[in-house]
Amino acid sequence: MLLNACIFYEFNPAEEYFNENPTRLHIGEVVVGKNYAVVLNSNAGLWGYSIGDTVRFVSTNPYRVIVTGRIKHFISAFGEHVIGEEVEQALKRTRQIFPEAGIVEFTVAPRVTADDGLPHHEWLIEFSTPPRDAEAFAMELDKQLRGLNVYYDDLIRGNILRTLRITPLPQNAFIDYMRSQGKLGGQNKVPRLSNDRRIADELRRIARLPEW
Repeated sequence: MLLNACIFYEFNPAEEYFNENPTRLHIGEVVVGKNYAVVLNSNAGLWGYSIGDTVRFVSTNPYRVIVTGRIKHFISAFGEHVIGEEVEQALKRTRQIFPEAGIVEFTVAPRVTADDGLPHHEWLIEFSTPPRDAEAFAMELDKQLRGLNVYYDDLIRGNILRTLRITPLPQNAFIDYMRSQGKLGGQNKVPRLSNDRRIADELRRIARLPEW
């Protein structure tokens, strides 16, 4: 990071970003391994400007970061603060255990009201090749996500949430969704996770899945 180029950086802990008064840390207060939303101030007229990206410091001497996602792409319907990097990493680790599973695309959304039990996260996945044991795949995916996000793990342990559920989607479901939104093309992507069900419900409709 260039810290002497007329830009003053501040960092919101990602889990506090949507609070009324989130903590704003200067560069000397950040720690390695934690996700932050970046806030910029500059002598060119930017004051308290949130750029929308989340970053994680991998070093503080020198200061080096990796971009971990977009702050608007998250799930925290129950206070779990799950971000894009975590769902992608959980899926990557799960596929290492189930290498036969081929995945075209996926997205994750909360299901707050569930007639069949506790609320949960719904993973809508278009498989090119499904896992041999779908239930074991889902349980491993949930285990990996719990290992990456302590808030999600606490909600599962406390019986606030049940383990995730996977909804397999038919071939070209995501392409059909993007076409329906007028965004078909390589420059557009479906968000990997959302804090509401707008995308998930439309995907279910396009895939002609039964209503809950």
